[in-house]
Amino acid sequence: MFYLDDSNLLVLIIDTNPFVWAESAKAETPLSLDDALRQILIFINAHLALKHNNKVAAIASHLGHSKFLYPLSGDETVIKPSTGQRRNANMYPNFQFVTDQIVESLQELFADTDVSFLKKDTGASSLITGAFSMALCYINRITKLDQLGHIKPRILILSVSPDSAFQYIPLMNCIFSAQKSAKNAFAFLPERYARNFLNLPSQDQVDFRAACFCHKKIVDIGYVCSVCLSIYCSWSPVCSTCKTKFAFRAMVPPVSRSKPQTPRVSPSLPSSANPSPSHA
Repeated sequence: MFYLDDSNLLVLIIDTNPFVWAESAKAETPLSLDDALRQILIFINAHLALKHNNKVAAIASHLGHSKFLYPLSGDETVIKPSTGQRRNANMYPNFQFVTDQIVESLQELFADTDVSFLKKDTGASSLITGAFSMALCYINRITKLDQLGHIKPRILILSVSPDSAFQYIPLMNCIFSAQKSAKNAFAFLPERYARNFLNLPSQDQVDFRAACFCHKKIVDIGYVCSVCLSIYCSWSPVCSTCKTKFAFRAMVPPVSRSKPQTPRVSPSLPSSANPSPSHA
């Protein structure tokens, strides 16, 4: 049910992988982190402007760890204004406070970036699953404090990093947890009540065919991992997604359990019954 005093909580997960953003800035259609951040801040301000009691939280999905950009914990809250910046009289104070805090948190995050873990086999992917888990825990804590149920949470994930195999199972667990707790992960601005009045595009045809995880090709018959349900077009003793080693034994021809049959011996005829050779 919709109430006029409902508050919309938007939790943004922002991919802050510096290596991927550097490649994105050199792409055919370039998009740098600075340009994306400006658009994200406009998006946040638009969400806050829709309603006076709307809430927002921002989490950075960085290399090897995740961190809250806004709001910060009590001992990390930034009270003083940004260095070298003055308050903009033409800007809503809450907008400027949120913007300054996110920018300062990002500057501290990039200054403390540790790349030593890149020597491991996890690659240079952002920790999306860690940020997703933090978002679910934050939403769970906020909604428990809301006894009247007026807070309507949702999650927006902005990722530019390639898919990582080692995060597949944790990501699926986060998705199942979000579905069970009725949390929405979406990619557009309107709240859940406003979506009832929107003419959303629909997909007439859905391709339910399975694609293998190794080559991204459509397969009719394949091999499925019994642990993470990954699909492969060819058999492998180790799942490349969850690293599960399958126990298998060589095929042995089946052994018949029926009693051995004794050879039959034809009875010998008596000597008198034996035909005698004929004489010409």
